[in-house]
Amino acid sequence: MAETVAKANYKWRVVDIVVAAIIAVASGVIFWGWDIVCAAPIALFEAVTPGFEGLLNGFWLFAGPLAAIIVRKPGAALFSETLAAFLELTLGNQWGVGGSLIVGIIQGLGAEIGFAVFAWRKWNLGTTILSGALAGVGCWAYYWMTNPGWNMLRVSWYLIGSIISGVVIAGLVVWFLHKAIAATGALDRFPSGRSQARV
Repeated sequence: MAETVAKANYKWRVVDIVVAAIIAVASGVIFWGWDIVCAAPIALFEAVTPGFEGLLNGFWLFAGPLAAIIVRKPGAALFSETLAAFLELTLGNQWGVGGSLIVGIIQGLGAEIGFAVFAWRKWNLGTTILSGALAGVGCWAYYWMTNPGWNMLRVSWYLIGSIISGVVIAGLVVWFLHKAIAATGALDRFPSGRSQARV
């Protein structure tokens, strides 16, 4: 029960900031690494049908949901996704400010909304999946707005793919990753770790 509906504690501690930042830095490096190798998979998926490449977006969406489900504080998803995107941009890639930082902020907002709709009180698989899905919607919204030439078929496929990718990678995978980390005892200073210990 504690993992589903938790008493709200909105105050950030130093350890919360540090852990959210560590998650962001690790995620930013992964984002950057994916930037290097993603061209071929994107081209392959796009060849199936334009917009289908949205299925690969989850590799840029997970920082926010992961930080939020571990730290469990308002703003954790937005903070981590934004910082990860900033690091990705700083390391250098083909997307520039818009395709790295700005889309990262929008994805972070989407991920944050997934927990905000429950007033940051529900920390379970369902809210993590919702967070990942809304991060995907944020990614889709940015690319739809910045590609006015896309037809509705491509827009639709990109939305569907981004949501599926967000649900699977930034939702399901993040949830089970957080459970695995908690099982090691590394999160004992967080509600996410203490709830695992009670199971």
